[in-house]
Amino acid sequence: MSNSRKNAWVIGNNADAPYHPLSAVQEELEQILQDDFELSSSLDYDGLAGGNLEKYDLCISYTDRWEDAVNAEQAAGLLTYVANGGGLLVVHTGISLQVRPELAQLIGAKFTEHPPYTKLEFQVVAGAEHPVVEGIEPFTLAEEPYRFEFDPFCAKEVLLTYRHEGQDWPAAWAHAYGLGKVVFLMPGHHLPSFQHPEVAKLLRRGAKWAAR
Repeated sequence: MSNSRKNAWVIGNNADAPYHPLSAVQEELEQILQDDFELSSSLDYDGLAGGNLEKYDLCISYTDRWEDAVNAEQAAGLLTYVANGGGLLVVHTGISLQVRPELAQLIGAKFTEHPPYTKLEFQVVAGAEHPVVEGIEPFTLAEEPYRFEFDPFCAKEVLLTYRHEGQDWPAAWAHAYGLGKVVFLMPGHHLPSFQHPEVAKLLRRGAKWAAR
């Protein structure tokens, strides 16, 4: 294991998580990223505020707060961190940061709904040549088919889609935000998603690309 691992901070919810407790996937996430990152997991959203993120190369959001917005100081801390060169990896439920509108813009989209959990076919977007999806093979995975409303002011690149109801829907994207980078990955509903080898590859590549 390399001694030059970067530092990543993971924020999520446990007892107050309505759908996706961090504790259910935390150990698997640590194993997936262990060669490149040392992870610190937290339930304390004040870790976003006041420059607390500056000692980390990457922030990973697995938040499960769909009604309760982070406060202004916490939102400002995350925005400043990414704009100044920090990395943000948003996994599945982590998009719930969207309750704060400026964080929805940072992520690049808002979750709007999802049809019932079902088996989905994922594939890299034709012509996409991006480090996040390098070497990713088409794969099938049972997941929640998240739907999104994209922010028109964010020049994101959709990298991965899933097939559902005869259409291809966005499943991963990446973009720059100021000096920093943002990646969103839809797969991550529960532990079996993280245990899929292609999802593990997406997480590793997404984390490495976004990190400072």
